[in-house]
Formats: sequence, C-alpha cells, structure tokens
Amino acid sequence: MATSQHESQKQTRKHNLRWDLDEDADWAATVELRLVLDHDAPAGLADDVLAEVHELVREEGRTAHDLFGAPEAYARAVAEERVSEEYRARTDTHGLTPGERLLAAFGTLGVVGAVLCAIDWVHDGLWVSVSWPGVVGITTVVLAVGLITVAVVARSAGRFKGAYAFAAGVPAVIAAGGGVGVAVPEVQLFAVPVPVLMAGCAACAVGAFAVPERVVDRWFAVRPPAGRDDAAWLDRLGGLLRGRHGMTAAEARGHVREARQHLAAVEPGEHAEDVFGDVGIYALRLADGPRKKERAARRKMYGTLLLLGVVTLLFVDHVLDSETSFDFWLALYTGVVGSLGWTAVGEWRASRRPDAAAPDGTD
Repeated sequence: MATSQHESQKQTRKHNLRWDLDEDADWAATVELRLVLDHDAPAGLADDVLAEVHELVREEGRTAHDLFGAPEAYARAVAEERVSEEYRARTDTHGLTPGERLLAAFGTLGVVGAVLCAIDWVHDGLWVSVSWPGVVGITTVVLAVGLITVAVVARSAGRFKGAYAFAAGVPAVIAAGGGVGVAVPEVQLFAVPVPVLMAGCAACAVGAFAVPERVVDRWFAVRPPAGRDDAAWLDRLGGLLRGRHGMTAAEARGHVREARQHLAAVEPGEHAEDVFGDVGIYALRLADGPRKKERAARRKMYGTLLLLGVVTLLFVDHVLDSETSFDFWLALYTGVVGSLGWTAVGEWRASRRPDAAAPDGTD
C-alpha cells in the first residue's frame, strides 16, 4: 500500500513540475529532447530524471545549469548511466522497438484516416455514399497497407523470412480485391455521416496506442534455437545488423564472416554465445559508431521514397480522372508530393556525409 502511494505521488510530481526560472525550464526541455533524439531513451526516463533535478534545484536554491552543467552533457551522462545495452539492443535506427514501431504506424494510419475524412467533409459534404465496390476497395487498401506495415516492422526486427511472407501477401490481396471489386454490383447500399467514419478512425488510433508494446514485441522476438546452434546465431546476427541497425547487406556479411572465422579458431566446444555473448547486444556494439546517424538517415529516406511513390500514384490517378484543370485534391497532392520530395533529398544528403563512407565497409 505504501509503495502504491509512493508511485502515485511520484507520477503526480513528474507531471506537475513547475520551474521557478525560465532558464531551468529551457534546460529541462533540452535535456528531455536530447534524451529522446540523441540517446533513444526509454519512455519515462526523462520524467524520472527531471523530477530528481527539480527536487534538487528547489533544495539547493541554484539553477539546474549550475548544479548539473550543460543540458546536452547531462543528457549524455544520464544515457550512459541509465540506458542499458539490453534496452538499446531491442531498438532500431529510429530508437523504436518493434512493438513501438508497429503501434505507432497503425496509430498514425488512424490519424491520417480521420484527417482525410475531415478533408472530404469540407470538400464534398456531410454524407458519404457506401457501395459494394467502395467497401471492397477500402478493405483492400487497409489490408494491403497493414501487410506492408507488418512486413516493414518484421524487417526492422531482423525477421526477413516473415517480412518476405507478409510482403508477398500484398499483391495477392490487391489481385483479390480487384477481382471482387469488378464482380460485385455497383449498387449504393446506404449513406454514412462523415463524423461516424472519423470516429472510427480515431478509435483505431486510440486502440493502437492502448495496446501494450511489450506484447507486440514478443510477436517479433526470435526464440532461442534448441541447443547452442552457431549457424542460427550467425544468421540472427546478420538479420539484426541489416534489419534492426540498417547496415547494407555487404557490411552485414562482412561482420558475419569475421565472426565465423573467429569461431573457427576457438577451442572445440565453445559456441558463438560463449565467445560473443548475447547476439542482440553484440549486433548493437558492431552497429555503434560514426555511421549510425547516416544509416538512420538512409532508412528514413527509404520510407519517405515509399510514401512518395504511393502519393505519386494517387496524384497521377487523380489527374487522369479529374474533369477540371485544377481542384482542391490536385493542390493537396501537389503540395504533399513536393514536400515528400524535398524531405527525401534532405535525407539523402544526410546519408551521404563524408564520414558515411568507410573504405573497408565497416565502422
């Protein structure tokens, strides 16, 4: 009971911090931002740290900068002390675990759906007509996007076989949706108010963020092989380096080859786990280095290019079907395509910085 009350007071204190000086508030905001962006800190760490800082600032009557130094340096020290390798080994180049990535993706899709419904409400009116081809089309799009999302998350978790299986389901879903869409009658079933559709999308977003991330993480975790299988360990290492840490296939093969050669030279009876330790932590140590940010930028660029391709297809389809030379949707697609293109160029430049090119293909 006392522990529960203590945790409740701690949570209340964290969410009701009031800094007496603007200087301290800016310092705290910088620490929180650096922990998230630079050090992939787990959720809640910044709250805990800043609650401790706030208490000491009040007790000592001095500024946070006087007590703890520059916020960037303090954030770095906190990360080194409190963000364990075990946690970092579970995160990808964006600092997300598979569960966080998948739930964030589905939550984002729900938000995007609600926004598109709102735009359609403003442009076409309150009511939306529902027909069988429309139902089939929406269902096909949702299933295809869902499969693509799961495939991307599986790849980021190093589960390449699963990623390929989900990706292979995308053309099958599209083909089936196209066939059913042509076969069903084009009959209007009923009309739905747009706010109802917006509420449904919002419910999907809220539901995605309400699912415990650890539950989803277990879906993408690899079970340890029976016995100590070096081939499975090395295969998992290559998958993590490519999928979770964004290395190229050549880089990952080089590290796996070095590990295999090292294993060949050790005493008989010693296995990869004995020599290198946990495969996730070993992959993290290989991936840490000056090229980490460049890999993250390249991974972001791939996602941006994929989204750009989808939006471009929708843009071209709208242009071909449009009866007017210019309308609201054409302006919207033009703006989105231009924004995504500019973002992709910036990410490409970030992935091509001078320190991104190592002559031997390693860090």
